[in-house]
Amino acid sequence: MRADQLFFGLGSVSALVAVAAGAFGAHSLKGWVPEDLRAAFETGTRYQMYHALALLAVASAHSRWPGAAVTAAGWLFVAGTIVFSGSLYALALTGHRWLGALTPLGGAAFLLGWLTLAARMLRGN
Repeated sequence: MRADQLFFGLGSVSALVAVAAGAFGAHSLKGWVPEDLRAAFETGTRYQMYHALALLAVASAHSRWPGAAVTAAGWLFVAGTIVFSGSLYALALTGHRWLGALTPLGGAAFLLGWLTLAARMLRGN
């Protein structure tokens, strides 16, 4: 499978999961999960959707400017989604606040992904 197809597929699946998680959070967590943890869950869904769309952009970029940097950015977005959004989902659903310590690692992966993509595009060619 080509990298552009892979990232488009991963982005599409991630967007689907983000919509499903958002619906679950909005309709099922009320009365079961405290407000601050519901807000954390919603932050996870929001950032998952942002980076699902970013994966679609990576797929497009990869088809036009293939290379290691674009591929790395895509994998950083995937890793960031798993760690950032996943830790927030787990925090909200379990109440184990120590999981919040993992969230910044996912945020760092997002930042590195954006930096890698920007550096590749700004360097040209």
